[in-house]
Amino acid sequence: MNLRHIEIFHAVYVNGTVSGAARALNISQPSVSKTLRHAESLLGFELFQRTNGRLVPTEDAHALFSDVAEIQDRVRILREAGRNLRAGAGMTLRISALPSLALAALPTAVSRFMRERPDVRFDLQTVHHDDLLGKLYERETDIAIANKVPRGVPLGQSWLGEGELVVLYREEDLPDAPPRLELAQLAGHPFITVATSGPLGRIFTDELERLGVELNVVVSARTFYIAAALVRSGVGVTVVDSFTAEACMAPGLQMRPLKPSLAFDVHAIHLLDRPPSVLATQFLALLADVIEGR
Repeated sequence: MNLRHIEIFHAVYVNGTVSGAARALNISQPSVSKTLRHAESLLGFELFQRTNGRLVPTEDAHALFSDVAEIQDRVRILREAGRNLRAGAGMTLRISALPSLALAALPTAVSRFMRERPDVRFDLQTVHHDDLLGKLYERETDIAIANKVPRGVPLGQSWLGEGELVVLYREEDLPDAPPRLELAQLAGHPFITVATSGPLGRIFTDELERLGVELNVVVSARTFYIAAALVRSGVGVTVVDSFTAEACMAPGLQMRPLKPSLAFDVHAIHLLDRPPSVLATQFLALLADVIEGR
């Protein structure tokens, strides 16, 4: 018996008539009769005796019903789970993000999303670029938000937006800063470098080499957040991503984009065999709006 046979048998057993089973399943009576006969043919014995317009279960049918009822319950639970998955009810979204995006963009998107979907739960964590693949392959996260997609690895991705590198400084250190700053204009100031902070650090280092600019490095910071905290403490100026700068803004601090601009992409990354659910896709669309300032 296949699931269709089981569904028909269960409906006839519970309702007692072909017409009742047809109404319960919202199908035609001939379809019920034909499927029931086919089930009996496959089994090699009758399931019902026709008596005064009703179908009376045989002893074999009674013996079969308990197992069929259990299967029907499991199918019902599976269908309900499918509906919940489509709606996202009770789901937990497991998302990892670089610290720069986890400071403001990700929390803002989560807050906005949960106002519309309070039934959704989130499992969030920060992760550095070198650890992205490990988190995905070890199933610790379903989606990673990063600046660069690792090469040579079979991953799925979606583009969420872009950011840019900016100068973060105290107003008293650069009181007359123009709307955009050239890296050469920072040469006379104590500088906090983030050259070892992953792909964005390499973008910054490559630009310094291209321009032939040497800066007065006083501190090397492994994360943009530490670099921003050092600026706030008066150690010097730094170049960080725009998301970190916006999240760390405080009275007395300012940020300026570079001239020429150094932009970078933001991607959502996932394993090919674990594509984002409908709910996750909806959240990523909202996160893209936040990243793009919408």
